[in-house]
Amino acid sequence: MQTLNKNRKGYKETKVGWIPVDWEVKTISEAFQICNHLRYPISQEERSKIQGDYPYYGPTKIQDYINEYRLNGTYALLGEDGDHFLKWKEQPMTLLVSGKFNVNNHAHVIKGVENLTEWFFYYFNHKPLTPYLTRQGAGRYKLTKDSLKSIPCAIPKVNEQKKIIQLISSWDKAIELNRKLIIQKELQKKWLIKVLLTGKQRLNGCNNDWSFIRFKEIFSPIKEKANGRIFKILSVTKEGIISQSDYFKKEIASEDTSKYLVVRKGNMVMSGLNFWMGSIDVLSKYEEGIVSPAYKVFKIYNQDISIDFMKFFTRSEIMKKALIGSSVQGASIVRRNLDNEILQEWDFYLPNLAEQEQIAKVLQLADKETELLQVKLDSLISQKKGLMQQLLTGKKRLH
Repeated sequence: MQTLNKNRKGYKETKVGWIPVDWEVKTISEAFQICNHLRYPISQEERSKIQGDYPYYGPTKIQDYINEYRLNGTYALLGEDGDHFLKWKEQPMTLLVSGKFNVNNHAHVIKGVENLTEWFFYYFNHKPLTPYLTRQGAGRYKLTKDSLKSIPCAIPKVNEQKKIIQLISSWDKAIELNRKLIIQKELQKKWLIKVLLTGKQRLNGCNNDWSFIRFKEIFSPIKEKANGRIFKILSVTKEGIISQSDYFKKEIASEDTSKYLVVRKGNMVMSGLNFWMGSIDVLSKYEEGIVSPAYKVFKIYNQDISIDFMKFFTRSEIMKKALIGSSVQGASIVRRNLDNEILQEWDFYLPNLAEQEQIAKVLQLADKETELLQVKLDSLISQKKGLMQQLLTGKKRLH
């Protein structure tokens, strides 16, 4: 690999920036074929009548599967309209599709003849297209075919395109493998939770009988108010307890938080609205924080109960079943009203403290393995972005 030097020797300045002197700049219509005549606009109602095996793509993803196809081969797709154009840094602008499939009329269809289709896919994968868009309303933009034709693109010789694509593709393969490993680990953890929290699978050395214990013998409701004190503002989602500022990138709480409830490490918190859908967790990431008065906060006060174990138990199907069984459907289909008296008497079948701690360690290890894989995945994605910035502009050359 040769790095672009400071005096830019061997490079020329163009409308797409500095590129190697042996590269060209062509518009999309000059370098590629626009195959929009192969698009297949069909309504969801019509698609429901012809369900099948062939993917039906929209501007950013597969939307359905039908029993016929109009495209066969390798094509790149670039959305024609939508709000995804504003998210070009995080969200890919292009899709690379091979095989037999269909595309609706909200995506442009591109194919390479003299140049590689994959070059278009990678070159515009995270490219800002704002100058070529027309506004369609709040947050919605359109890339017309005429505008698409005029977009300039840096074009190296085909042999260099192949080398660059091959290298970037190797990162894609590593990223995909890592994603699959994460999915496998998550499935394995779900299985462990299912068998370990029900006693269907016992750990080595765990032979003691399990016993029933009521909700009220584990959890004690607490309502410590903030009263003007400053705490980190928290929310409880299906993913667990989160910091509002970290998750939403802003505070969404009321200006007056004096009536908010204080949550301390080891407390269980559940949403007053979405508890039955999994919005429940035990605080472990932060030492303390506050939540909306609409939440319910409990202290785990029983000395024979492991807080680490309860973090997994409260987010299990066992707890979900208890919450649904202790509530009734509200006026809204997404709302249930919790009956605290019924919940207090609900009992669970639990192992002793020693086995709880062993189970918690196994599940924590599973979480740690997934976290390490996620760190590796994030690193690979970051490396790929840096590699693309260098290779797709010719700043680094492959010989």
